[in-house]
Amino acid sequence: MFTEIALLILIYMSLVFVLAQIAKDNSIVDIFWGLGFILIAIYSFIQDMEPDLRKWIVTFLVALWGLRLSVHVFLRNRGRGEDFRYRQWRETWKYFILRSYFQIFLLQGLFMFLIALPVYYINFNSKQVLGFWDTLGLVIFGTGFLFEAVADYQLAEFKKKPENKGRIITTGLWELCRHPNYFGEALVWWGFSFYAMSLPNGWITLISPVIITLLLRFVSGVPMLEKKYSGRPDWEDYKRKTAAFVPFVKFL
Repeated sequence: MFTEIALLILIYMSLVFVLAQIAKDNSIVDIFWGLGFILIAIYSFIQDMEPDLRKWIVTFLVALWGLRLSVHVFLRNRGRGEDFRYRQWRETWKYFILRSYFQIFLLQGLFMFLIALPVYYINFNSKQVLGFWDTLGLVIFGTGFLFEAVADYQLAEFKKKPENKGRIITTGLWELCRHPNYFGEALVWWGFSFYAMSLPNGWITLISPVIITLLLRFVSGVPMLEKKYSGRPDWEDYKRKTAAFVPFVKFL
């Protein structure tokens, strides 16, 4: 199970790397992030000739989440060139192509392998009827998906208005916390892990939401974006009044 998924991800991310070098834009990896999870879900689903309802539901939800995310990132980045984070690395890294392969594409592949764990664990192991954990998982996934999708929509609509150029969005879900889209993303994976909790040793899939939550809150999500706005009076005021990640919880 683990070897198959690891090899699948290695091939997939290597192909994305080649495409990125042709396009001279490493930020396209963000578009292929969600699609990679769909590939993993479908591959692991078809390996078992006895799909049950849990597998159907989880695979469908992964496809729904991954497709929405990839389309959103594609539309957001269309015509803008390489994202500022990847462009900065392009300008400062030595041995850029080799380092990009390992530090961007294979590293994201590793995180994809770990974060997707509940999805392929369920598709390779589920043989049981739905129960409490599945209901809880669906509720948490649904909450996270709506949070992420609505926050992305609100931000996109905010940026469309000329009068908002250079301004920071502080309305809608963005009034509850500074990064409601990231909070929703984390909830999605807590939801998927709860789907696995009724399976033997399903608790090991909790590594997935723990990793994505820590990454978004303390590594690649919140810190990198907030560094961009640090020092701006309007941002510092917003930061002082608004929770960072979990709505209304200032210390998170």
